[in-house]
Amino acid sequence: MQRGSPLPRRGSGTRLRPRSRPRSRPRSRPGSRPAGIKSLLAAGTLVLGGLTPAVALLPDGSARAAVALNDSDVTANLWEWNWNSVAAACTGHLGPAGYGAVQVAPPAESVSLASNGDGAHPWWEVYQPVSYGLTSRLGTRAQFAAMVTACHNAGVRVYVDAVVNHMAGHNNTLNTTYGGSTFDPPGFSYPAVPYGYGDFHHANDGYCNDDDAGIDDWNNTSEVQNCELVSLSDLKTQSSYVRGKIAGYLNDLIGLGVDGFRVDAAKHIAQSDFAAIRSALNPTTAEGKAPYIAQEVMPGSTTADLKPSAFTSNGDVLGFSYAMGLKTQFQNGTLSNLSGIPSWSLDASGAQTYAMVTNHDTERDGSTLSYKSGADYTLATYFLLAYPYGKPTVYDGFTWSSSGQSPPADANGFVTDANCSSGWQCLTRSTGVKGMVGWHNATASATTVANFTATAGNVIGFSRGGRGWIGLNDSGSPSTATYTTGLPDGAYCDVITGGTANGGCAGTTVTVSGGTASVTIPANGAVAIHVGAMSGSTPPPTSTPATVTDAFNVNATTTWGTNVYLVGNVAALGSWNPAAAVPLSSANYPVWSGTAALPTGTKIEYKYIKKDGSGTVTWESGANRTYTTGTSPHTANDTWK
Repeated sequence: MQRGSPLPRRGSGTRLRPRSRPRSRPRSRPGSRPAGIKSLLAAGTLVLGGLTPAVALLPDGSARAAVALNDSDVTANLWEWNWNSVAAACTGHLGPAGYGAVQVAPPAESVSLASNGDGAHPWWEVYQPVSYGLTSRLGTRAQFAAMVTACHNAGVRVYVDAVVNHMAGHNNTLNTTYGGSTFDPPGFSYPAVPYGYGDFHHANDGYCNDDDAGIDDWNNTSEVQNCELVSLSDLKTQSSYVRGKIAGYLNDLIGLGVDGFRVDAAKHIAQSDFAAIRSALNPTTAEGKAPYIAQEVMPGSTTADLKPSAFTSNGDVLGFSYAMGLKTQFQNGTLSNLSGIPSWSLDASGAQTYAMVTNHDTERDGSTLSYKSGADYTLATYFLLAYPYGKPTVYDGFTWSSSGQSPPADANGFVTDANCSSGWQCLTRSTGVKGMVGWHNATASATTVANFTATAGNVIGFSRGGRGWIGLNDSGSPSTATYTTGLPDGAYCDVITGGTANGGCAGTTVTVSGGTASVTIPANGAVAIHVGAMSGSTPPPTSTPATVTDAFNVNATTTWGTNVYLVGNVAALGSWNPAAAVPLSSANYPVWSGTAALPTGTKIEYKYIKKDGSGTVTWESGANRTYTTGTSPHTANDTWK
């Protein structure tokens, strides 16, 4: 939320009915697959009281470490997608494509407005928290925890949009919420936290020296950080009690496995106050390090203390000016000006910029490109992933016709599953963008741009050392030219049109000879190649198969209704996700048996797990079992540990 965000609206609504408890699941017979696995246990994790780390039930350090997170700084911002949809995206698209993180919308319980000037349940409800509970319009606490686990199992970190500057607006005339908590807007009372009148800034209270308590002078540090942003109840972050409650909320999320935070309205919190909150945060459960911080600090203030660069001691800042600069160059067809980055339109040094093409605020106020900008938006996203500036964030929200419109939701405001063919933006999973995520990761070690060539003002090409080359054409006609690529000679697969497939290229092949290539870049399109995506012009010998079918036998006694599964570090073994584990047959009980097609010449780590009829997962103890696959079948004869 930023200056210019919509005012909290008035409206009427109904209270939500409590959800019924799920029915118990039938127990399965020995040798049969369990009838189902509850979403809470989908990754072998039972979260008790919401405080158990999502990986806590993995049996030993080596197995825990095997849930490796992708070595990438690319984030997919799936804004206002519900938790089930985020989990599915992590498993099916983001993890396999190499995204390093997913950013999700605010998870805290918020106000629920069935009717107001922006229609039923506007998107900005989630930026008006009423408590720090995790029952929201995006799902339950259990669904949130399961989502984090699923994303971690896919190699993807989870960053949460954290609303900690304020609570729901005190000008609300309704106190209906998504989790059933009540609050008193005019009385500044939020008992579920609890916060009361004295925990907020008020007019002329010694902090907010303004008669109406609102921000009037956007260059006055005291007003910007101690007065109200569009009537939202502004938390008195000078108070150690308030800071403790905020830190407790963020630590609860960290305990569920969250890896970082996009701090909403960070410009409106004194840097020293947020530094105190940040110092109280726990290390992340997956990597044991300080959570990543990206702060929303809109540019435009002339006061030094309010410029984005003044906030970098607490973490990265969102790249608003960068996104606005990209809009200018792509809409003007002046891509040749992009050679000057990072000398123009920057908030801070690239090392501390959370770079983007757009976000939910700027796509609505028109200050940046958006999905409505067509090819310019897609090409700018390719450039974002190609140019070595900042930590790139690829945005997917939902389609909209009015600025306050609700995401697709049911009658009670609960957001429905994301459907890429209806109502949702899905650029993050397009072939070209996923290909460019791989390109970005493959060129990460080459930190500078070389061979920047503008064959026209709106057609450019450049390389990243000897790792990759990209060409962008922001014109209405194809463009053919010869480019210096910086790459070794060979046949390369354009990742925009599909990359490699079956030993060759799924789309366009680009041949580099003598370090140069003649490339035809499609109208309003791009071509991108890198050293990790070369055509198999010299395929591996046919006598060396890509996979080998290995057998696994384990002597494991079980109780009625419990089955045994195989899980491990490669995709064929579920990538350590119990929900994707290989089921074993009990035909020769107590020996359970099965096979898996595994990549040849690969170190395999694996374990056996048991699942009972309710979906509860038990891991065998001890270190991971290991061996390296060959080109002929291998048989493992094991005993449950």
